[in-house]
Formats: sequence, C-alpha cells, structure tokens
Amino acid sequence: MATNLFDLTGRIALVAGASRGIGEAIAKLLAAQGAHVIVTSRRIESCEKVVADIRAAGDSAEAFACHLGDLAQIDATMEHVRRTHGKLHILVNNAAANPYLGHIVDTDLVSFQKTLDVNIRGYFYMSVGAARMMREQGGGAIVNTASVAGISPGPWQGIYSITKAAIINMTKSFAKECGPDNIRVNALLPGLTKTKFAGALFTTEHVHQELMGKIPLGRHAEPEEMAGAVLYLASDAASYTTGACLIVDGGMTI
Repeated sequence: MATNLFDLTGRIALVAGASRGIGEAIAKLLAAQGAHVIVTSRRIESCEKVVADIRAAGDSAEAFACHLGDLAQIDATMEHVRRTHGKLHILVNNAAANPYLGHIVDTDLVSFQKTLDVNIRGYFYMSVGAARMMREQGGGAIVNTASVAGISPGPWQGIYSITKAAIINMTKSFAKECGPDNIRVNALLPGLTKTKFAGALFTTEHVHQELMGKIPLGRHAEPEEMAGAVLYLASDAASYTTGACLIVDGGMTI
C-alpha cells in the first residue's frame, strides 16, 4: 500500500476560481503535493499572480482565463487542457457568484440569472468537459465547492443557497453515473470563511452575528483550512470516496 496517499506527482489539476481565497489556497496546496495546476479565473492577471507564487515555491502551474458563466470559455478551457496536456486528473469547481444579499422576494432577475449561470450551469458543463476526458483516460477526481448554505439556507442568501443545494445534488448525480468510469465526484461544504468573496457576510453586522453565534469553535475559517479537505478528496487517500459532501464549518451545522 502506498505510504504517501496525498502525493499528486505527475497529475494535471484544473482549479476554477483560483485567483484568490479558497481557490488560491487549493491551487497552492495541490501544486505543493506535486500536481501541475492550471489556475483559472475570469481575469488572467489575477491567475498569473497565483502562478508566480506557486512557481516561486518551486512548484508547477500555468494560468488560463475562464469565466464559468460563459460556455464558450468553458469549451476553450477544456480544449486547451486536451491540446496542451492530453489528460486531466483533477477538476476543482470553486468559482462562484453571489451578487445579491437581501430578502429572497426582492431578488432581481440579473442577480438571479448570474448566480444560476455560474453556480449551476458553469459547474455542470465544467464537470461534463472534465468527465469526458477522464472517461477516456480511465478515471479522475472532481471536487465541487458547495456550501453549508446548501444544507441550511444562509441569512439573506436565498438564491445563492438554492444553487449550492443544487451543487450538492449535482455532485451525487455525477458520482452515481460516472462511478463505473472510475471518476470520483465529491463536494466540499465550507462554513463561514474569511475571503473577499464572503466580505458582505462580515460587514453586514446582523448577518455576521447570526452566523458566528452558530459556530462551536467560536471563529471563522481561513481559506487554507479548506484546502486540506480538497486535497483529501482529490487524492488516492479518498480512493473509495465518491458522492460525499464533506462539511468543514467549525461545527456550524451541528
């Protein structure tokens, strides 16, 4: 039996939404474990900064711009991976949209559509593109970043919570149908994490107090505290784990 179950040497990993926060932490940890990481996000400049940090640490990465709300960019990203590397071992869907914070009945159509386009359609078609390559090569691992809001709706986060619940079911659906192709599909469900993306949850006082009051550990998480869970799900340590939704929330959902 292998002694280093977390070794990713020789594997190609694509991390979507990796320009900052949780995605950046995931990209850096996967690279540190030996993977060649394709860092993607909407802005190539932000991706290149993360890549520079990874290379400065002696690890391997490249940048490629991809907006998950744009199907043409998803297709271009998958074509780039196929043409450049010919294979894909790991996909991490971490990009997300949450443009609206407020009462669910006041959700505007633009925010509604943007949230669905990225969080559901984007994750779905990234997973389709990756799974097709993985099926050809004999297997792989997909990890979707959902949220504890997908289990219990977050305050003033109605449409976001709905899409995260959809990601949880999407994860299980892909796991069930792709399992025979040796493709494992799992989800990370973060709790309250200090990122720019989650900034409104920290600056809106009544929302922040409500969330903090539910956390037994008494503090929010840092992005790096999410990366280890993704490493587990993407690595051989999780070789018999598929369809799982790993909650990392400081006990918030107890």
